Amino acid sequence: MNLSTAMQALDRAACAARDAADPLAPLREQFELPAGVNYLDGNSLGVLPRATAARVQAVVTQEWGQGLIRSWNSAGWIDLPRRVGDKIGRLVGAAPGELVVADSTSVNLFKVLSAAARIAQADDPARRVIVSERSNFPTDLYIAESVAAQHGMVLELHDIDAIPARLGPDVAVLMLTQVNYRSGRMADMAAVTAQAHAAGALMLWDLAHSAGAVPVDLNGANADFAVGCGYKYLNGGPGAPAFCWAHPRHAERFWQPLSGWMGHAAPFVFEPGYRPAPGMQRYLCGTPPVIGASALECGVDAMLAAEPLGGMAALRTKSVALSELFIALVRQHLAGSGLTIHTPLDAAQRGSQVSLGVPADGSIDGYAVMQALIARGVIGDYRAGDGTAAEPHLLRFGFTPLYTRFVDVFDAIQALAEVLASGEWREARFMAKAAVT
Repeated sequence: MNLSTAMQALDRAACAARDAADPLAPLREQFELPAGVNYLDGNSLGVLPRATAARVQAVVTQEWGQGLIRSWNSAGWIDLPRRVGDKIGRLVGAAPGELVVADSTSVNLFKVLSAAARIAQADDPARRVIVSERSNFPTDLYIAESVAAQHGMVLELHDIDAIPARLGPDVAVLMLTQVNYRSGRMADMAAVTAQAHAAGALMLWDLAHSAGAVPVDLNGANADFAVGCGYKYLNGGPGAPAFCWAHPRHAERFWQPLSGWMGHAAPFVFEPGYRPAPGMQRYLCGTPPVIGASALECGVDAMLAAEPLGGMAALRTKSVALSELFIALVRQHLAGSGLTIHTPLDAAQRGSQVSLGVPADGSIDGYAVMQALIARGVIGDYRAGDGTAAEPHLLRFGFTPLYTRFVDVFDAIQALAEVLASGEWREARFMAKAAVT
């Protein structure tokens, strides 16, 4: 649905009618959604699948409590990184055995970026530059800075539109997040990967804001490496283990730097020297996080429940419709409010979120507005910037089509309009900054 279509049906009754006709609506029943909460922050932390609590309880009380160490074999604990990895692979275009679940996004990024740096320099020692987007998520930049220092390389940051012109014979790796965490802008994975390869560089993608949110095809795009997290659109729970992927042409070229026992070819031989396991198994490190991976599997299974209904293509269609409706409602109800749309209007360039920028003059405190909105039961989040037009302070709203309804979008805009019109965000209780913003 385009914006002009959205403008034809902006009342709540029309939104409720769309929910009633939505073929994906039954998927919402898979989740625990608190009464009185309109949750539009699944791009930061997904909600709890109903199957998770019972599954975690079974892991703790039965598999751990009764099975004890026997559960590594009898309950299949040792296979969790590959089993859950294969399920996530179905969502991101990875073949069975190519993707493993382990560690955090930051740790996995260190692994694959280190491997990419070694491969690039082995092929051409003159390639000593890692390139990334200036507004990439900070942990990616911090890890890249560390890897660059360890390999005698440099990290260069550029505005996203300037990156194609920067690619050249000294660039080893282009590292990008497919959907920018601030703006929601989505890169064309196949086209950007082709640009990197044409310049002789390797392509590494962070899928933190795209896995489970938009269709991804790593093999189809001919990408080189990828990482992603399990607690956003995959609904794996806070601190859920992450995942990493390497194209088979690269998987066995080098050890990854964290050569732990689970990445050994025969971990239970207990030999003193390291022999890397074949394929992606070598990208494992320590003992699998059994409880976290089991919870993540429930979240991924909830995603895969959409396959009979059209899978990621159907979810993407609904995601676009939700964000188009949100944008149309912003234009109708928030014109003159001072808020600006900071996310591409072209759906092909937009992930599953919309970010609203607050005025650079400080006339609106974005953090306080979001706290006032949360007090009304509408949960989005706030991301600070430097206040310039290039990087304003943002109110972010994520749309998870597994459980977000069209009436949720309508109600959120109504609440935001009331918060701004009433000025209630100016109350002191909304100004006090919490540890997590």
